[in-house]
Amino acid sequence: MSKTDPIHIMVVDDHPVVRRGLFAIIGLDAGMRVVAEAASGEEAVKMFRQHEPDVTLMDLRLQPGMGGVEAIAAIREEFPASKFVVLTTYDGDEDIYRALQAGAQAYLLKGTLDHEVRETIKAVHRGLRRIPTPVSDRLSVRPPNSELTPRELEVLQLIVNGKSNKELADALGITENTVKWFTKIIFNKLDVRDRTQATTAALQRGIVHL
Repeated sequence: MSKTDPIHIMVVDDHPVVRRGLFAIIGLDAGMRVVAEAASGEEAVKMFRQHEPDVTLMDLRLQPGMGGVEAIAAIREEFPASKFVVLTTYDGDEDIYRALQAGAQAYLLKGTLDHEVRETIKAVHRGLRRIPTPVSDRLSVRPPNSELTPRELEVLQLIVNGKSNKELADALGITENTVKWFTKIIFNKLDVRDRTQATTAALQRGIVHL
């Protein structure tokens, strides 16, 4: 790409109205052009292969199927130099942590001013990272050593869904004593005392979603 070529952008969001709005925002800058769009994580991977955009605007909430974090990780595994700007309503410290760990270079919350979205796209295209102060503040309060294993996440999701220990044991094919052991570990990592506090913390931090 020469210096005069526009930045090629893919927009990924499961709401058509949001995608149309982002097209309009991007279209105000002659140095940018939307070359692809996707409504799901799976479609994002497919469209990236076809168009190889310079920068992808990625929402994290993509339903059903593959979420935004998983889509970023899948694309970067195949295209390590790919660049992502997350644009989402999710503001939990765990959401932010996972997106950055997956390879996003910027994290913006929906409601960001139009010109800030365009400036962030340009910055990421130049190889810079953009983490606004409100986002970095949320990330800074993430407790150390609080990351849950995949199995612990399964247990926590079922707790959030209101499942009893017996229902948890039946769903996961383990004993109730093992469920209690997992629950104790989860409570310790989340620094909570009971299921209600665990559910509140999990939803507020973006560890799991309803």
